Amino acid sequence: MIRNDLRNIAIIAHVDHGKTTLVDELLKQGGVYRENQVVEERVMDNNALERERGITILAKNTAAHYKGIKINIIDTPGHADFGGEVERVLKMVDGVLLLVDAAEGPMPQTRFVLQKALELGHRIIIVVNKIDRPDARLDEIGDEVLELLMDLNANYEQLDSPIIYCSGRAGTASRDPHQQDKDLTVLFETIVDYIPAPQGDEQGPLQVLVSSIDYNDYVGRIAIGRIERGSLKANQEVMVCDYHGEMAPYRSKLVNLYQIDGLQRVPVETATVGDIVCFSGIENITIGNTVTDPGTPEPLPFVKISEPTVEMTFSVNDSPFAGKEGKFVTSRQIRDRLYKELLKDVSLRVSDGETTDSFRVAGRGEMHLSILIETMRREGFEFSVSTPRVLYKEIKGQCYEPIEHLLIDVPEEAVGSVMEKMGLRKGELIQMAPQGSRMRLEYRIPSRGLFGYRSEFLTDTRGEGILNAVFDSYQPYKGEITRRQFGSLIAFETGEAVTYGLYNAQERGTLFIGAGVPVYEGMVVGMSPKSEDLAVNVCKKKQLTNTRASGSDDALRLTPPRRLSLEEALEFLNEDELLEVTPENFRIRKRILNNAMRMKARAK
Repeated sequence: MIRNDLRNIAIIAHVDHGKTTLVDELLKQGGVYRENQVVEERVMDNNALERERGITILAKNTAAHYKGIKINIIDTPGHADFGGEVERVLKMVDGVLLLVDAAEGPMPQTRFVLQKALELGHRIIIVVNKIDRPDARLDEIGDEVLELLMDLNANYEQLDSPIIYCSGRAGTASRDPHQQDKDLTVLFETIVDYIPAPQGDEQGPLQVLVSSIDYNDYVGRIAIGRIERGSLKANQEVMVCDYHGEMAPYRSKLVNLYQIDGLQRVPVETATVGDIVCFSGIENITIGNTVTDPGTPEPLPFVKISEPTVEMTFSVNDSPFAGKEGKFVTSRQIRDRLYKELLKDVSLRVSDGETTDSFRVAGRGEMHLSILIETMRREGFEFSVSTPRVLYKEIKGQCYEPIEHLLIDVPEEAVGSVMEKMGLRKGELIQMAPQGSRMRLEYRIPSRGLFGYRSEFLTDTRGEGILNAVFDSYQPYKGEITRRQFGSLIAFETGEAVTYGLYNAQERGTLFIGAGVPVYEGMVVGMSPKSEDLAVNVCKKKQLTNTRASGSDDALRLTPPRRLSLEEALEFLNEDELLEVTPENFRIRKRILNNAMRMKARAK
């Protein structure tokens, strides 16, 4: 059976190349909204964090209609840390739209996701987006994408992929880079003509591969997958099995069945081959399971998701301010929340730590873990996290570490300082090429070499540099790397920071706090330019006498403190420090809070 009324596609691209904006226009022109309906921008980024950061974190399903044909569209994340999302959803589609920025061209993440699509034999439609950018390189981008396809061993059919030039924001597309049509008709026509229609045996025994999981407190787990064979009905008896044999097959009953139309999940009684469906009622179902007919339990192969490369320790907050700002603070609550995250995120690993109140959480990168920290913080959790560390592997008795493929785009005058820092961090230059007035550098660098570098990089390039990394491979250990060149300013006593104490402390370095902020002994209140830590008394008050009036404090001028974001705080952390995370604050502290005990421990 060939479903000519249906097409399944995914949109893949590097971060910030305009996937979600293009999906907005496809939905508008695909008849999803009423003519006078008010629609917000980037409607697929429905999570508050995604809207704030302007990135897609979770893959989302939607559907548009064109000339009676339903087009299921999956909007995927562009950031390398969420590559696990992309790897799975590619199993649900028959073709991909490869989006490339008209100025930046193919980037590391473009290469990563395209390789996965080519391995599955998917057809590719190349979409050159943002052609209205003043620095667009329309005549060169096509050749760069072709070079990338040849590099990744694409077959002849994939090398002959159509190229569409479009502006996602304006909602226009055309085959001619210098002449735009009024709408996206050309793109819709190309999808319908070039992407193959789903096909399969409608009468055969049921097979549905679960590629994504949603969770709802009312109905439990909601599995999302594509019907590869047979048909599915609400309230049907099914068998759940696993291709890798990690669990015994078990019988269950499916309760609710939905299909996605526009932005809604629409309840349906039955669905057939090629349909992307959501269903609830099966308790312990997880990503990679196959839902089959009870009589013929034949699991479908599922790609093993790439292993995590970075690990952090989450633990109960034991600082003097513990429990004052958070709603959920106990080890049981933190443990339950972390294990619940595993239901949705396949690239995450959680295991119990060395103590009863600590947990080891491993993910794809700093961004992956920082999104989890931020999400938990907003839900009311209070906890502390350690500095990120890479996961080593032992191969043939030798220590191997994860290596990143790094692409740097900087102004020419900043090349010297960037190359110097890369050398210190064991970076190996692969390629260097001019791009107009800028330079593009490609490096292979140990993952740990990038910890703490992003904010330094922005300072070195005056905010004009672009830095992108994607996991490359495991290679033999590259040797020692100095984690950071500066020290911490540490509060000497517990109390409230006052202007007089801060004024004296700011001469020693950069402060992170202002006057009136409560501090405790062992809390990090600033950064010292010297490599060793310094204890400063920010609670010190001016001694008042008959001849010294309290009002003369007004003359003291404080430099505005540097407020650290979550990512900057994680980059700043040293091995002997923890980040205290609460719904209201981030505080960096020493593991050993008492100054005298910390000195003794260091002397040993």
